[in-house]
Amino acid sequence: MTDIKLCLEHKKTLLKIARESIFSAVNGLKAPEFSPGDKALNEECGAFVTLEINDNLRGCIGNIKADTPLWMTVRNMAVEAAQKDPRFYPLTPAELSKTDIEISVLSPLEKINNPEQIIVGKHGIFIKKGFYQGLLLPQVATDYSWDRIQFLEQTCYKAGLGKNCYKEKDVEILIFSAIVFGEKDPELSE
Repeated sequence: MTDIKLCLEHKKTLLKIARESIFSAVNGLKAPEFSPGDKALNEECGAFVTLEINDNLRGCIGNIKADTPLWMTVRNMAVEAAQKDPRFYPLTPAELSKTDIEISVLSPLEKINNPEQIIVGKHGIFIKKGFYQGLLLPQVATDYSWDRIQFLEQTCYKAGLGKNCYKEKDVEILIFSAIVFGEKDPELSE
């Protein structure tokens, strides 16, 4: 797969799958059954699900490269973000109605040799060095008004490394783009 194309209905379906999966998991119910027949939703693709309450992060988990269909990756990552993000306690039923869902569907990773290739606002960054790794989605840099260097430094921190690790020869820098959409988007809110 090179680039996935998602129409408005695809996005609505993925948000519905995420919302219903989180609802079931948080309330201890059996996971809902889904079987979207659309080709785009059945492409194997990486995705992240971000949860926010009052514009504050409440959970974010994803798979960089999935070996499951996109809809299944979204379903699984939605539940993980709600219940297993180690930075937060599990989402409660009382928080469900206040929680906004955002989905980032990732392009394949591309290794780069020159950090100048990173376009802030377009690319996300994945940094690897040995067992250390860190990833920041494209929208993080724009949300915090970071320039390329700040974005690289923050990704290094996320990996548990020094802020200038991206300059080291044994550090791999990979970039990706993402289709980002969420319940706050006017055309997707119901």
